[in-house]
Amino acid sequence: MFSRLNKSTYILIFVAILVVAGVFYFNQEKEEYFTVSESLPIHYNGEHFAGSETCIACHQDIYQSHIQTAHYNTSAVASVETLKGSFNGSAQEVELIDGKAQILQEGDGFYQTIHSKTTDKLLDRSRLDIVVGSGVKGQSYLTFKGDSLYQLQVSYFTLIDDFINSPGYPNYKYTRAVTDNCVKCHVTFAKNEDPKGISNVYDRESFMLGIDCERCHGPLQKHVDFNTGNLNSTSIDPVVLIDSLSRQLQMDNCVQCHSGLRAIQIKENPFSFMVGDQLDTYAKNYNFGRPQAELDVHGNQYGLLKSSECFKNSETLSCTTCHDPHKKQRGDYDHFNSKCIECHAAPKNLHNNSGFDAANLTDCIGCHMPLFPSQTMKVKLEENAEETSVDIRTHLIGIYMDQVLQNGKE
Repeated sequence: MFSRLNKSTYILIFVAILVVAGVFYFNQEKEEYFTVSESLPIHYNGEHFAGSETCIACHQDIYQSHIQTAHYNTSAVASVETLKGSFNGSAQEVELIDGKAQILQEGDGFYQTIHSKTTDKLLDRSRLDIVVGSGVKGQSYLTFKGDSLYQLQVSYFTLIDDFINSPGYPNYKYTRAVTDNCVKCHVTFAKNEDPKGISNVYDRESFMLGIDCERCHGPLQKHVDFNTGNLNSTSIDPVVLIDSLSRQLQMDNCVQCHSGLRAIQIKENPFSFMVGDQLDTYAKNYNFGRPQAELDVHGNQYGLLKSSECFKNSETLSCTTCHDPHKKQRGDYDHFNSKCIECHAAPKNLHNNSGFDAANLTDCIGCHMPLFPSQTMKVKLEENAEETSVDIRTHLIGIYMDQVLQNGKE
């Protein structure tokens, strides 16, 4: 049969095969996977990042401890290793007002799909590119559409080991834009298209995920060069010695993310701030000028601590008095209670309430820094249910009689 076809016919068949193959190829969904770039970005001030792995040579113990912390693990490339929750091949589904959302695993990738409730038509399909949150409370997911960054509808909630609507939904349609005011507390660095950081368009190659060494110590390439003999322009190590800074400047490192929404941007963007700078010259807290504003236990630990008598009556008390950012200390109640005893060496003399068992003096923070429901961190567990507040430990150190009496009866 083939021998009877002339040369022109063979050529036509060959061309037809190429056309069909080309149409098939270009109709396939070509996804651009998000990965962390091997080349490190340059800070807005021109300083070069070195990468936290370069710290291992001189600070191996600190590095190995730090990578276990919630700070370091607060964002990562979405993968089997970094995502919490069960992905056993079945769809994870969340009911929406007009549809249903599912988290699906396809090969090495994870996707959120939105289908219509009435027609089952596919309304949205987004790849999980970045997972945000260490998983202590939960995790949310970010996706890139081109160079634009969005948060997805579905989040994972650790308390119930299941998937829920992300906080703020259903006020958004499947995705919502993510800007520096959100990203700044989950990544070490990201370069925004807008000088003020109010755009959701980013240089994808600039992302340094997690809060690592250089978020608190600044870009360290010159520090590395100095200590490896490759920087001869100075006889002084250019790294900022944090212990040499004033208490406020030391705390400003933490205040970036633990003082609530800093909605009043004064100059440049959140990532332009450097250790040793005065944060209030860059941005003001949302409650600036509103001294009577009620501070929520989520996000504004600094504002609450600063309102505490312990802070007011001390010239040295700061965030790092109790928290070592290099160590995983969550749940280490003995450590935190011991910090109270350093100042209150005779706790029995302080507890004269008749309803309190003075012999039970081992849980300082349980009484004086109790858990409170957040008014800003709420999740809707079911479609028609009321929002559920997440309990957060307050940093307003004080006397809470309900907790004192409850602990005294235990």
